[in-house]
Parts: sequence; C-alpha cells; structure tokens
Amino acid sequence: MSFDTPIDRRGTHCVKWDAMEAIYGVSPDEGISMWVADMEFQPPECVTQSLRDMVAHNVYGYFGDEGPYREAIRWWMSERHGWEVNPDHIFTTHGLVNGTAICVDAYTSAGDGVILFTPVYHAFARVIEAAGRAVVECQMVQVDGRYEMDFDAYDAQMKGHERMIILCSPHNPGGRVWSRAELEQVAEFAKRHDLILVSDEIHHDLTMPGQTHVPMTHIAGIEDRLVMMTAATKTFNIAGAHVGNVIIADDALRAKFAGRMAALGLSPNSFGLHMVTAAYSPEGAKWVDDLRVYLDGNRQVLDAGINAIPGLRSMPMEATYLAWVDFASTGMSREEFTARVQDVAKIAANHGPTFGTGGETFLRFNFAAPRAQIEDAVRRMQAAFGDLQ
Repeated sequence: MSFDTPIDRRGTHCVKWDAMEAIYGVSPDEGISMWVADMEFQPPECVTQSLRDMVAHNVYGYFGDEGPYREAIRWWMSERHGWEVNPDHIFTTHGLVNGTAICVDAYTSAGDGVILFTPVYHAFARVIEAAGRAVVECQMVQVDGRYEMDFDAYDAQMKGHERMIILCSPHNPGGRVWSRAELEQVAEFAKRHDLILVSDEIHHDLTMPGQTHVPMTHIAGIEDRLVMMTAATKTFNIAGAHVGNVIIADDALRAKFAGRMAALGLSPNSFGLHMVTAAYSPEGAKWVDDLRVYLDGNRQVLDAGINAIPGLRSMPMEATYLAWVDFASTGMSREEFTARVQDVAKIAANHGPTFGTGGETFLRFNFAAPRAQIEDAVRRMQAAFGDLQ
C-alpha cells in the first residue's frame, strides 16, 4: 500500500469525516478533515492479516495467554527505544485516555490538583475535570518559536494541593521532542513537590527523521513516582482498537493501579491484542520507518505553504503529525481566522483554546494524509488568506 493512495472514509462511522459537518460546519463532500488525530493510511499488512486470521477462525471468544502480546511490547520498546520492559509491569487499558483516567482515579482524590503544561492534548483536562479534580495549568513559553517550560514560574505557582503531573512526550500539539535535560527538569519538579508523574508517550514512535525520543523511564531517580503510558494505536493507525499500555515499575504504584483496574472490572478486547502483537514486529518496524519519511515530506509541504502566508506561522515540528499553526500576527480575531479556515478554505481543524491556556491564537492541522490532500489544503489556505499576500 502506498501512502499516496486516497481512501474514502466517508459514511464508514469515521468520526473524523462523518462528524466534521456537525462540529465545524464543513461538509465532507467538499471539505478536508484535518482534526481528529488518526491517519488516512491503512496499517501495515501484518496488522490486517492478524484480523483476517481471526475472521477465518470465525470464533470470537475470550482472549487467553498474553505471553506473545507482552513479548511483542517488550521487543518493540527494547528495539525502538532502548527501554527494557518487564512484561509483568504492563497493564492494558482501553486506550490512553482511559489509562489517564485510571491514573487520576488511583493516585489522586477529589479536589486535588493535576498539573498540565499547556497548551496540551485536550482530553487530559476533560478527564481531570470529570473526575472532580482541579486542572492546574502551567503555561509553556515560546523561545525562538518553540515551546519550553519555565519551572521558576511553576514553582511559584504551586499551592500545595497538587498531586500529579501529566506530561505529553513528545508534545501534542507543539510537536516538541523533549531533551534529556528538559525531562530531568520535569523529574526534579515532580520530586520537589512530591508529585506522581504520568508520562503519556503515545507519539514516541512518530519522531521526524534525525530526532530521538528519550523515554521518561531513562531519567534516574523517579522510579517511585513514575507511570509510563504507551500505545501502538497512533503509530499504526489502529486507534479504533482502543488498546493502550500503562507500564509501572514501582511495586506500590503498580499495586494501586491494579486495584483500580480490578475494581472497575477492566480487561482488554481480543482484536486489539492481536493487532498490537502483529504490529510490534520487524514488518511493522519497516512500515513505521517508511511512514516517518513520508510524514516528514508532508510536514515540509505544509510548513512551506503555511509559512508563506503573511501572519501565519507553523511551529517547527520534531514529532507527531499534528501541525500547530499560529494566526496571531494576522491581527484577526479568533472568530475571523477560524471562519476563513472553515468557511472559505473548507478545512476542519482543531480549535486552539480546547488545548488550554496559550492555545487561543492557534489551530491544529493533521497532515497524516496522502501528499495530494496536503497540497490541496495548502492551496485552500493560501486562497482563503490571499488578501494578506
């Protein structure tokens, strides 16, 4: 399968395309969907074959013997990230939003503060607030056009009710691959304020060529407060499988998490386990290597086209397939630039304020699609803002 092959997802219960008109007023018949963070690509053949094998067997009972599945995860983390995972430390959740929710439930109480470095993935705040906890926004600063964290400001901001940090690494929507030094600062901050550190690393495989992701577990001295979260779903475009992994090395933290999993009666679905086992393989690795090169090409097309429009700026990306575009220098109100994107360019993109403080002048564009679609999106944007040329 070529990444250039278009796939019509309309009318297939695809939220990205079938809900875009209701949410953004953009018809799927004439618009481009660039909001939900899944890709317009088929997964590698090994994943599809795993489902064919299930269908050929034609019995869909309870899954048993997670040994091969856990070994596939162990192999992938070792081969791709230099991280030696103990298979007994792996919990499987219904995706990482579910994993985040269980962490909030297991390690905090009603009224506790949970820290987010904003702007950041919008589901975090939604889960925290729904659980009756307080979202503590630590706004990042832009230095030379990219996000950095200001721990002097964050230290001064703490009130003492904070119990947890949720870190997005690599960062969504800013596209940052955090350096080892930055991760060490996060770890020291967590220790200073006695915080549980939940590191959501769902985008860890999707770095741009030349970038290297450092797993938070490689930072020394935080094992007793660290919860790692990973998934194959973003990497291989199988988000509908709703399968994620929470990996906890510390015995006490692991016991608490296991207790909440048991109390909630959670167990994984067999389809997701088969798909992940197939994906985390040499064939899957080759597919990801090719994908990263293709995404980098799309990034270059989108950045060049967007940055050529006066007043628009796409933040330099080191990972993910989600461009974070700032409209601040257009001088337009949020309503005006959003209307131009949706009503004139007919593109559905995520609204920046949903990512928290600091996102007010931004829109997020998903460029994991055939190159021709990205080129079309660039043309539409340049036409919609043509009076600025």
